[in-house]
Amino acid sequence: MELNSPADWVVFIIVVGLRFLLPLLIPIFPLPAIIVCLLLDGVDQTIFQSFTTMSLDGYQGYDKALDIYYLTVAYISTFRNWVNSYAFRTSRFLYYYRLVGVVLFELTQFRPLLLIFPNVFEYFFIWYEAVRLLWNPARLTRRAILIAAAAIWIFIKLPQEYWIHIAQLDATDVVKRLLGGTPESAWGALIADNVVLIAGFLLVVGAGCFFLYRYLRAHLPPRDHGIALRADDNTERPTDAQLALARRTWEARIFDRDLVEKIALVGLVTVVFAKILPGATATPLGIIFDVALFITANTTASHFLARRGRTVTSGIVHFLIVLTMNYGLVWLGSMLSDAATNWFNATFFVVLLSLIVTLFDRFQPVHLARFPRQPLPARG
Repeated sequence: MELNSPADWVVFIIVVGLRFLLPLLIPIFPLPAIIVCLLLDGVDQTIFQSFTTMSLDGYQGYDKALDIYYLTVAYISTFRNWVNSYAFRTSRFLYYYRLVGVVLFELTQFRPLLLIFPNVFEYFFIWYEAVRLLWNPARLTRRAILIAAAAIWIFIKLPQEYWIHIAQLDATDVVKRLLGGTPESAWGALIADNVVLIAGFLLVVGAGCFFLYRYLRAHLPPRDHGIALRADDNTERPTDAQLALARRTWEARIFDRDLVEKIALVGLVTVVFAKILPGATATPLGIIFDVALFITANTTASHFLARRGRTVTSGIVHFLIVLTMNYGLVWLGSMLSDAATNWFNATFFVVLLSLIVTLFDRFQPVHLARFPRQPLPARG
């Protein structure tokens, strides 16, 4: 990846900056933010090809890492926002199922694994948040949740994963061939030669959308509220008493299943990053060991401060503390090691993982308050 001019740098910083920052809006504006992230993921390389002279040879690795990053933020946001326990558990399974598949693929480069472990989580997340726009998702039944997950898996993701990873087809090239051209054909000429066909296709699609709208309007239940784009709109938040008890539950033990999940989450994500990013040479077992040390150190420090009544109310300050601590650990490790440190990759790792750890620590108590592991006092 080579940036050849100041203009290249400007475009690169804007696009990558957006890919870093936009996912942080997912916990607040879940549906709009994840759709924008999805769209930006689809057009970022086109933007680079259109507005820069940079080579994209090294960017694909960072692109994949940023994909994992925004999906991880989406998963962690479910701790804060989701009020349906079964939907949450389903999303957790779907997220880790895909993450394990990506890890296996990066270790083996066996492409069918991406078909066996499809990315159902992303569209399931979008489906849940689309429901939440007008209805209370707490009313969703297990049957409805399972049907939605199965439909996304079978009818959307399996064909899509096959198309992308097995057949390795390019949608643009396929459309051009259907219009009688070649991948090198100009769009203007193809459209001009197929105006009637394109108009007929759009008419059929429009009619299909109209009848689908009529069907859904007739069969869907009455909406519970107006359109809710913010996560907090029409969502019952835990009370202060519930949050306080959840934090006490969280503070009670350092070595618990939350620590195990955090190590598993960050460890698997880091393994993917390490296999994707150019120049990364760490082994998976070494990564898991290092992550376990990092996360345990972070968690121990957080619990130590919390038990003494010192909590960080600002998310930004919390992130900066975690970032400083993790960067310090990386620096210490580099001092104790004879191997050269790739500081660009190290910074990329530390920033993304510090964001993930910070969000996990801040949203986990909300989930514990909403779905307690021990009885909570009745509302006053």
